[in-house]
Amino acid sequence: MKHDTIEQNIGLMGLLIVIVISFGGLAEIVPLFFLKDTTEPVENLKPYTALQLEGRDVYIKEGCHTCHSQMIRPFRSETERYGHYSVAGESVWEHPFLWGSKRTGPDLARVGGRYSDEWHRVHLLNPRDVVPESNMPAFTWLDDKMINAELTASKLKAFQIMGVPYSDEDIANAKASVNGKTELEAVVAYLQSLGHAIKDKR
Repeated sequence: MKHDTIEQNIGLMGLLIVIVISFGGLAEIVPLFFLKDTTEPVENLKPYTALQLEGRDVYIKEGCHTCHSQMIRPFRSETERYGHYSVAGESVWEHPFLWGSKRTGPDLARVGGRYSDEWHRVHLLNPRDVVPESNMPAFTWLDDKMINAELTASKLKAFQIMGVPYSDEDIANAKASVNGKTELEAVVAYLQSLGHAIKDKR
């Protein structure tokens, strides 16, 4: 087939472009499904507790992931500021993953344990009380809104089906463990859970 024939037939050219991109994508993506580093959890990874999982849902609902990434790149400028770079084995139980790419605010991949629960509570209710230059909005309503405990067990069950190692006991106790908790408490619990699987050697 002559080169100019392809260039003059936009339908044929489009089809061939799709085929080439598809083969290239398959060659890049398919091997990742069989690599241990990308399919198996890192050694110290633990599934989210029921409260942390609810906090993650609030984090997504409020759009926190649109300003905060959760993926530290393997560059000195990033690891010196945020800690050990992110690895795929930390995200095998994330559905969906929250790596992100926008950093209006700092990366949160290793924020767990860096600040106290009270710091996080104050920061979420009025960020400028602890970070005067912050442009993050206040999320005051989180302290008034309660977690819907009726749905929690179903969420854990869904994650169990997707391979997250929740036991039947975890699912049975899910409702009781979040009952009476606010969305603020849940988000703080979620933030405090981030980044513990990989030890920060800074």
